Amino acid sequence: MSGSERAPAQFGLAFQPLRDLATGRVVAAEALLRWVHPRLGPQPALPTVEMAERSGLMPALGRVVLDGALAAARSWPGDVVVHANVSAHELREPGYVDGVHALLARHRVAPGRLLLELTESALATGPDSVVPVLEDLVATGVRLGLDDFGTGWSSIAQLRASPVDTVKVDRSLTAGIGSSPEEFELVRAVLALVEAAGREVVAEGVEDAVQLAHLRALGCRVGQGHHLGRPQPARALIVD
Repeated sequence: MSGSERAPAQFGLAFQPLRDLATGRVVAAEALLRWVHPRLGPQPALPTVEMAERSGLMPALGRVVLDGALAAARSWPGDVVVHANVSAHELREPGYVDGVHALLARHRVAPGRLLLELTESALATGPDSVVPVLEDLVATGVRLGLDDFGTGWSSIAQLRASPVDTVKVDRSLTAGIGSSPEEFELVRAVLALVEAAGREVVAEGVEDAVQLAHLRALGCRVGQGHHLGRPQPARALIVD
């Protein structure tokens, strides 16, 4: 390779399992972007996504991620859901809903097995609101989840009015659940409020057996974190 030639960047996916906290069974897996820079090596996902958003490449990158996520999900049992992150930039792209369903059809994955995770900012109302797009997705069977709940502005009233059916409680809330009675009670209250709003709950950041035991005691049904499974290639994911 000459000095003027450069090796292409390598994009890939890893999948982190979400488990039923009572049985340990994998009920879903989240597709996580991995980028290996030809000179700098593996790069964190968040700066990669932010760079793609600034450069206008997020819709194209999102399609690559979704395509790979659905390709992996095709080989899993039919009741295992694949989670993929989506940004407001992608949702504003013309024809986004049709593009999602084209990929679902290509990989022969039922719409109900796809859950798109979005941040609170994507639920904002106003002239550029993507809520109508989200409602179109839900109408066609695709599921929606709210990521990192507890770190932003969402209220229970806003949550009830949104089209999401799953809420991920942020790791900042679950981190101290095993060491602080106050944190335990806070998580209890958050779980009760989210469930009262009629949404399914996923506890993020389950990093040890103590956190797991406390979440089980609170009746939390699904969790995600390194104690339950680290990000891994699709072929290594055990979903039986």
